[in-house]
Amino acid sequence: MTLNNSNKLGPGFNVKGTEMRYRDAFNNTLRSELEYDENVLIIGEDISGGFDKKTKEPLDAWGGPFAATKGLVQDFGVERIMDAPISEAGFVGAAIGAALTGLRPVVDLMYFDFTTVAFDQLLSNAAKSRYMFGGQTKVPLTLFARSGGGTGHAAQHSSAFYSILAHIPGLKVVTPSDPYSVKGLLSAAIRDDDPVFVVNDKKLINMKGFVPDEDYQIELGKGRCLKEGTDVTLVGMSYTSVVCMEAAEKLEKMDINAEVIDLLSLSPLDEKIVIDSVKKTNRIVVVDEDNPRASIASEIAAVVSDKAFDYLDAPVKRVTAPHTPVPYSKGLEEEFMPDSDDVFETVKKLLDI
Repeated sequence: MTLNNSNKLGPGFNVKGTEMRYRDAFNNTLRSELEYDENVLIIGEDISGGFDKKTKEPLDAWGGPFAATKGLVQDFGVERIMDAPISEAGFVGAAIGAALTGLRPVVDLMYFDFTTVAFDQLLSNAAKSRYMFGGQTKVPLTLFARSGGGTGHAAQHSSAFYSILAHIPGLKVVTPSDPYSVKGLLSAAIRDDDPVFVVNDKKLINMKGFVPDEDYQIELGKGRCLKEGTDVTLVGMSYTSVVCMEAAEKLEKMDINAEVIDLLSLSPLDEKIVIDSVKKTNRIVVVDEDNPRASIASEIAAVVSDKAFDYLDAPVKRVTAPHTPVPYSKGLEEEFMPDSDDVFETVKKLLDI
């Protein structure tokens, strides 16, 4: 199934490019942004790997979890690729201070769960400084972390509560869903003058896809249509956009033509692309790995009910994780995760099939 580029963001796919993994697209984009702007620096835990005791040269690090920064310290030095102590509140605060004084720091928070340790810095300083100073200052700060279950990392390393971040005025939140979008969104985030949180789902890390060689940015706050359809709208974000595409393929075998919307950005939220789709299909299923209470799925349901209610032929349906922590047991974790079968069955009930 090919991507629909009628709602094109950045360059199309008729350009020179390379098929690569999500993690390599992420690493390459960090490298490109470090080369593009000398004010860009990266700070986080285990991202530069320390020094050889004899030569005093930086070692070839793991580059943090999933090798996001691997190889960068050798080319850019420890002044720009900085290891931090296990103190998220401390180094996020330091990064905010650096951003306020003109640098463009990128913060690796490892796992999404660790965001909570730095929450006061995000809520009170990163997101509010520009507002409190009457727009006289900028906070060009980018943060990223690995989210989501399904990989055996258990309850404390598998959260997907991006809805909490999207609730904060002044903080932008984006959710790439493939190698193409992570390059465009990460580049746009680093060049943006406001704080941006890039959510990287762990299940996408080794996903392969086409990435154009040329420099491009995807506009923050805009979604995209991955597949056009007429019978039902499936809305996904991050990995659940992949789930929606898998479900759409299954539905197609039953002659059900699903439209798939990939949000890409949770704050700002592209309400228009969702509403326009619902006006066409008259039905919607929102697929969200977050817990259901006060989730992005709930927000989309509220937006559609408020602004497109007259176009609905059936209630808005949500497919989410249950309201529990992520289990460690493999069997239970598989049951916990929303998948394409869950979406398929929900659509069948929605269409009374």
